[in-house]
Amino acid sequence: MPSSHRLPRLASLRPFEHPGYFAVWLGALVSNIGTWMETVAMGVYVTQTTGRAESTGAIVALSFLPAVILSPVGGALADRFDRRAYAAFGAVLQAALAGVLTVLAFRGQLTVPVIGVISFLNGCVSTLTYPAFGALLAELVPPEELHLSTSLNSAQFNLGRILGPTLAAVVLQAGGPAWALFANTLSFFAVLVALSRVVPPARDAAAKLEPLWAGIRRGITVARDDEDISLVLAATFFVAALVAPFIGLVPVFAIRELGQGAAATSLLVTCQGAGAVTAALGVGTLAELFGQRKLRGYAATSIAALSGIYWLAPTLQVAAVCIFFLGANYLVLMSSLSASCQNRVPRQLQARMGSLYSMVLGAGYALGVWVQGALADRVGLRFVTLSTSAIFLALVLTTRLLRPARFENEHTLQAEVQPFSDNAH
Repeated sequence: MPSSHRLPRLASLRPFEHPGYFAVWLGALVSNIGTWMETVAMGVYVTQTTGRAESTGAIVALSFLPAVILSPVGGALADRFDRRAYAAFGAVLQAALAGVLTVLAFRGQLTVPVIGVISFLNGCVSTLTYPAFGALLAELVPPEELHLSTSLNSAQFNLGRILGPTLAAVVLQAGGPAWALFANTLSFFAVLVALSRVVPPARDAAAKLEPLWAGIRRGITVARDDEDISLVLAATFFVAALVAPFIGLVPVFAIRELGQGAAATSLLVTCQGAGAVTAALGVGTLAELFGQRKLRGYAATSIAALSGIYWLAPTLQVAAVCIFFLGANYLVLMSSLSASCQNRVPRQLQARMGSLYSMVLGAGYALGVWVQGALADRVGLRFVTLSTSAIFLALVLTTRLLRPARFENEHTLQAEVQPFSDNAH
């Protein structure tokens, strides 16, 4: 008879059969809901205080800027220290930063510059500690379930994207920004409780002997020398730069092209998140049916077409349906790319691969959304986004033609990468 915790029967939910994974996943969901509550509250506060969209965008940019520079450092630190303790340390720091905002809000001393500084610091902490969290999740499931683990982690982020803004709207209406910030502060304790219930597997003590910068160089060298990882990181950059800006440009599309407002923007964001959560439930079945590499190839090809159809949507209703499927396709593709980076290396290098993936994703997205937004003001949003979708489709088809083996069944490289030792250089 199966044990009591083996509830999931759907293939995509198999990681939930591991109690440690489910506890951490649930704690992360609670924290993510709190983070979205804070994001909405701060966005409303900054916009109402300054009356400038530029100021709101600058606050968001400050929270993402550290990822471009600090991601490799975060990955090396996560592979150097005990991941559970390191992730807990990051949660404590983020709770402290959220607490500062909460106290200032209740005392009526909150200012836009203070929000900017704390957003930047929070981005630094998140960048430095998130690789440990992601690698810890990977440790809690067998290697063959890593893709499912990554997909479910993406699903909890998108579920937080759905629930957080909804709760924020209620709290802001009832009590104002201070109470939304207070809820976010409390949410980090859910992560600490979850981490306290986890017993991570024993780690190689030799990995702690590797100097920090040597660890960073080693991760970059492994990624550079492995052809599959290099290709996956390149694909991640082009997805982020050419397709992913559909996320950040939702308000522009809803207001300028569809003639709608804030309600339409919220609807499109919610539909994207709902599509991602739905895809997470089926991605395991699809991976078993096609194989991870073939599924990634199909997802890369179809996302360009879905992106183009979304940008051509003539009405809000059509756009909502399109972004639901686009959000689902995006989750399948990005979770597969992320899992591939980690699945090619042994566990002591997984956080470094995850950090390189985050760095490439952040850099590509920041560049893409800024350039596409700037060009849209000059030549039109639909023209720019349809052009970038076509460019991405051309890149995928060219790669399929020149390197067809990269779209067949894959194997992992874990046995081929030797762990660090005193003689390694």
